[in-house]
Amino acid sequence: MPLARSLLTLALASTSLNAALAADAPLPAPIDALRERGLEIHERFDAPGGLVGFGASSPGQEMVIYLTPDGEHAIIGTLFDAQGENLSEAALETHVRAPLEAQTWQSLEQSHWVQDGSTDAPRRVYMFTDPNCTYCKALWRQTRPWVEAGEVQIRHILVGILAPNSPALAATLLAADDPEQALAAHSEGEPITASAQSVAIEEQVYTNNQLFDELGLHATPTSAFKRETDGAVRLDRIEGLPGHDRLIEMMGGEAPR
Repeated sequence: MPLARSLLTLALASTSLNAALAADAPLPAPIDALRERGLEIHERFDAPGGLVGFGASSPGQEMVIYLTPDGEHAIIGTLFDAQGENLSEAALETHVRAPLEAQTWQSLEQSHWVQDGSTDAPRRVYMFTDPNCTYCKALWRQTRPWVEAGEVQIRHILVGILAPNSPALAATLLAADDPEQALAAHSEGEPITASAQSVAIEEQVYTNNQLFDELGLHATPTSAFKRETDGAVRLDRIEGLPGHDRLIEMMGGEAPR
């Protein structure tokens, strides 16, 4: 399932795509009126029949808006050609889902994470990890072959959501002298004692928790990664421990020997 469908909340909460589009050219009056009514306007594109298309969304819904040639009217709906082919689905993929996924990936990159693996690894996976999550520790162990071979770098976005002391434990790991080693020791079963941290570190955990909520997630671990789908690179996600096939998809191939 493309990640953007499940993580649409984050992208809808941001106006950066709207701002970029507006910076290029003013929105036509009918499109701007829909924006004023709460629609997020994403990308403008040329559509058949002299129409101009706009990718748009509202909470839980993706759509294409077509501006008529006179610039005075807008239609929300599905455009078909003479053979009955749905032309709007491709527009949704290109002008709504792809931009939202790019924005989601950028938000993951800008979160506060602990690096697990080589900086030269060709593949990256983002993983929401709670220090009290036994499944997170299990997944950490499952991913060792790929990480230790230098094929995958996992970026653990530390959150504190499962237990009252989870935020403090997450902050302690983030503030460690060697966060990667501290997370590894913790994942291998070494007890960790929460200690008081600076406000800045506590804020990092808080913003990670906010991101987790904004993405509409419900469980740890949740992993986000890129994979090729029908010739296009898309975002995917796995909540909880993946099965064998899904683990291979997430890690980009069979475990190295």
